[in-house]
Amino acid sequence: MTKRIAIILGHPDPAGGHFGHALAQAYGEGARQAGHAVKTIDVARLALPFLRNAQEWESGSPPEPVQHAQRDIAWAEHLLIVFPLWLGDMPAMLKAFFEHALRPGFAIAKGARSPLSGKLLKGRSARLVVTMGMPAFFYRAYYRAHSVKSLERNVLAFCGVAPVRTTLIGTVEGSKATRTKWLAKLAALGKKAD
Repeated sequence: MTKRIAIILGHPDPAGGHFGHALAQAYGEGARQAGHAVKTIDVARLALPFLRNAQEWESGSPPEPVQHAQRDIAWAEHLLIVFPLWLGDMPAMLKAFFEHALRPGFAIAKGARSPLSGKLLKGRSARLVVTMGMPAFFYRAYYRAHSVKSLERNVLAFCGVAPVRTTLIGTVEGSKATRTKWLAKLAALGKKAD
């Protein structure tokens, strides 16, 4: 069964060429080879002002590039979100993107009595792919993958995205063989739309 996939590339460098870009590309190529439809949202190429208060988030309109990204997210059945771990969390640009894109009226219902009843992105699954300089087991064991858990629980699940699977890739400056292995793994995940 084919799926519609939106890849959200969260590396903030618009020049590209980073391992996260290669991972997203490998996943997309694998997905297309299997017949899945794929759209890519490159967050680094979007002009995003920061939101300054709750009123902007609740009643403001997102910039046109974010509105286009919202259409891609609404179209998708599965999301792939790829980003590097920066200072223990997602880069600020990706956080700003989520603040713009996942507003009331799009990701959660406006004026819902309970945040549990207003999940407008139900029916979508996601995979988070997070790269980091430290070993992934250390991030899991010592830091308890806190920022990834926060994104999964406090952002995606809050909007109804489930299930959310996670792939943590540590020591990204490692050997070429290790990088090749990860690229093949992402291509295989893309083929399965997982």
